[in-house]
Amino acid sequence: MPPQSSPSRLARALRQSLHAAADPSKAPGMQAYMKSSMPYLGVQTPVLRKTVRPIIRVQPLDAFDDWREAVLLLWRNARYREERYAAIELAGAPRYREFRTLEALPLYEEMITSGAWWDYVDAIATRQLGEILRSHRAPMSAILRKWAVSDDIWKRRSAILAQLNFKRETDLELLYDCIQPSLGAAEFFLRKGIGWALRQYARTDAAEVIRYVRRNEAQLSPLSKREALRHIGGYSNKAR
Repeated sequence: MPPQSSPSRLARALRQSLHAAADPSKAPGMQAYMKSSMPYLGVQTPVLRKTVRPIIRVQPLDAFDDWREAVLLLWRNARYREERYAAIELAGAPRYREFRTLEALPLYEEMITSGAWWDYVDAIATRQLGEILRSHRAPMSAILRKWAVSDDIWKRRSAILAQLNFKRETDLELLYDCIQPSLGAAEFFLRKGIGWALRQYARTDAAEVIRYVRRNEAQLSPLSKREALRHIGGYSNKAR
């Protein structure tokens, strides 16, 4: 078994590994694409994962508090966006599955509300929040319903996307409850999130998504409707 690390040692090792893997020629384009005020090192996603995941495996943290501290050291002290991506990798690492409970929710909430952009939020919502929902259905469902009416658009988007990968395990009542408060929202990221969530579920039950779109056609934005039905052919003749 690898020797136990410490939060500061692990955060430092991850940060150093990212700097060693940096390709400065890629950084400006990555920053421009993400419209980020925080600069990039130039470590693209496949390289980032290949770089940080082995370090996470060989420098274990035994306690929940140490894991949370290491995530927050990377997140709060980040000077480059990839350092926050590393924090998300650590927050979702398989080694720490037992730590992803309701107790971890304040950590994810901070990352979502302070990150406040789709690259951070979507990774956390579709993986970490979804994982907590799977293992704590009733209390997490209640929390997501509260997030769905939050003044923070990123908490709303997170609630909408939390079941993105659930397929036949999707709780449709919860999904629709999380979508409903944002149906009339003008915010692009809410409209896009609604369409994405519906489009993904359409892979499991296209007829149900068509029925939902028909029932809510007056409220759904053109963007949400278009995204929801993107992979469904012959929409007008189905689910009547």
